[in-house]
Amino acid sequence: MARILLVEDDTDLAQRVVKWLTMERHSVEHVSNGRDALEYLEQRSYDIIVLDWQLPEVQGIDILKRYRATGGASPILMLTGKSDVTDKESGLDAGADDYLTKPFHPRELSARLRALSRRPTVVVSDQLRAGDICLQPSTYTVTKGGQRVDLLPLEFALLEFFMRNPGRVFPAEALLERVWPVNSEASPEAVRTVIKTLRKKIDREGEQSAIRTIHGVGYKMEQTAAPAADKPKA
Repeated sequence: MARILLVEDDTDLAQRVVKWLTMERHSVEHVSNGRDALEYLEQRSYDIIVLDWQLPEVQGIDILKRYRATGGASPILMLTGKSDVTDKESGLDAGADDYLTKPFHPRELSARLRALSRRPTVVVSDQLRAGDICLQPSTYTVTKGGQRVDLLPLEFALLEFFMRNPGRVFPAEALLERVWPVNSEASPEAVRTVIKTLRKKIDREGEQSAIRTIHGVGYKMEQTAAPAADKPKA
């Protein structure tokens, strides 16, 4: 199973691709414009990116160039209606790993994704740190002071999101949109519940929580975890 980001503005095509890849047991997130794609790539890690060439706001080729320029190493499959060899050459030269011309059969898409997943990848450090909390997306592990912390998928995704965006405040609605699965019907109360269980696992008694509540606004995580509070003298 691969974690895949699909960037495609054709709603009908995107729905078909998401349904097909989900049936093949992949985890798929879908965005429909270039601006959201850049934001997702800054905040999350993916095994494979399926990227349309022509997109609203930011073109696929520009997303590709920016992603590679910032060290992004995940395989990228370009989707496009362009069949000209020069266009394909431009995409491959910019850092694409493969190219699929529309229309295509979903089985061909699957075959190309399997081929990409078999390619050796460049080893890059994706370790995220906040104080004594260490998160490694590639191995799906979290440690606190060197001790492993077992998290549920949503807890892990939420912690990763906060650690990739230190100091930024996010309302519960924004977290639902960016962290929860697409088409989730969860409410802000679900966010509060997951944050509560996450705090129990990563905070220590006597410490200020690594995830702060900004009352009336939302939640944030500082660049480094807060030190233990000083106890009053007797």
